Amino acid sequence: MMIRWAAGSRPATVPLRIGIDLGGTKIEGLALDGGREAARLRVPTPRGDYDATVDAVAALVAALEREARGGGTVGVGIPGVAEPGTGLVKNANSTCLIGRPLQADLERRLGRPVRLANDANCFAISEATDGAAAGAGVVFGAIVGTGAGAGIVVDGRVLTGPNAVAGEWGHNPLPWPGPEEWPGPPCYCGKTGCIETFLSGPGLAREYERQSGRRETPDGIARLAGQGDPQAASALGRYEDRMARALAAVINLLDPDVIVLGGGMSNVDRLYAGVPRLWGRHVFGAIERDERAGGSGAPVRTRLVRARHGDSSGVRGAAWLWPEWRGVA
Repeated sequence: MMIRWAAGSRPATVPLRIGIDLGGTKIEGLALDGGREAARLRVPTPRGDYDATVDAVAALVAALEREARGGGTVGVGIPGVAEPGTGLVKNANSTCLIGRPLQADLERRLGRPVRLANDANCFAISEATDGAAAGAGVVFGAIVGTGAGAGIVVDGRVLTGPNAVAGEWGHNPLPWPGPEEWPGPPCYCGKTGCIETFLSGPGLAREYERQSGRRETPDGIARLAGQGDPQAASALGRYEDRMARALAAVINLLDPDVIVLGGGMSNVDRLYAGVPRLWGRHVFGAIERDERAGGSGAPVRTRLVRARHGDSSGVRGAAWLWPEWRGVA
C-alpha cells in the first residue's frame, strides 16, 4: 500500500520530520514538529525477514503520521550503509539487509523520497543539530559501547564519502601502540588491534580481567574504580590513555570543533576530564608547542562532551537527515 497524505493537510511552514531507527531487535520511529516530539512509537524488528522489515517500517511511518496528524519527510538510520552507485546495503550487522535496495523499496512503498544513513551518522547529526554540539562547524560523533563507530558532520551535513565509510574510526588501528598492545586483539572485521577492540565496553572488561583475573561489566568497573579498587582504576586509566590516543588521531586529521561521545561508555564521567588531559601529548600542534614551551603545553581547543539526547540521538538524527523540507502531495 502506498502511503500519501492530502495536499495542504499540514502547513508547509510546520512540516513533520519523521525518523526511523532500524535496529536488530527494534524499530523506533519519531515524528518531530520543528524540534518538538509529536509522536514516538516502537515495534519489534522482524529478524531475518527483509520484506517484513520493509512492511514494518512503512506501517510505522503511517502510524506516526496518524498520531501526529500530519505528514512529512522520512529519514532512516540503519546498521550499515548504502553502496554509492548501486544503493545496495553493505556492512550491515542485520544481514537480511545486505545486498538489498532498501532505500528504493521504502520510497516505492511510501510514495516519497527517503534518506538513508548509517546509524552513527544519525547520532552525529542529531547532536550537531540540536544536541551537545549544536552550532559547531565540524562535529565528530563517536558511539562507544558494544562496538566503536563514528559519524562526521560538517556545517550541518553528514559527510559520507565516495565509499560511504567516512567516520569508520573503530576499524583503524590503535595509534602509537605500546609493546603489550601489539598486534592487539582480533577484530570481527578480520584485522587485529582495531580501536574497537580496545575502546568498546568488552575491550575495557577484557583489560580489567587481564589485570585482576575477575570478570566485571564496564559499569561495574567504573563503580569499583570510584570506590578505590586499584585494578579497576588502572584498567580505566589505560582506557583513558587509549581513547586519548585514538581521538588525538582524529583531531590531527579532522580537527573537529566538538567530539561527542555516545553509547554505554559515554556514561563514565571521568572520561570528559581525563581524556582531554592526555590527548595533548599526541595532537600535532600541541606536541610542537609543548617542546618549545618547556613542557607547559598548548591548549587543544576541541571539546569532548557527552551526548545530550543519549539513546534517542539515532532516531532524532534520522529525522534531521532532512534539514530542509520538500512537500510530497
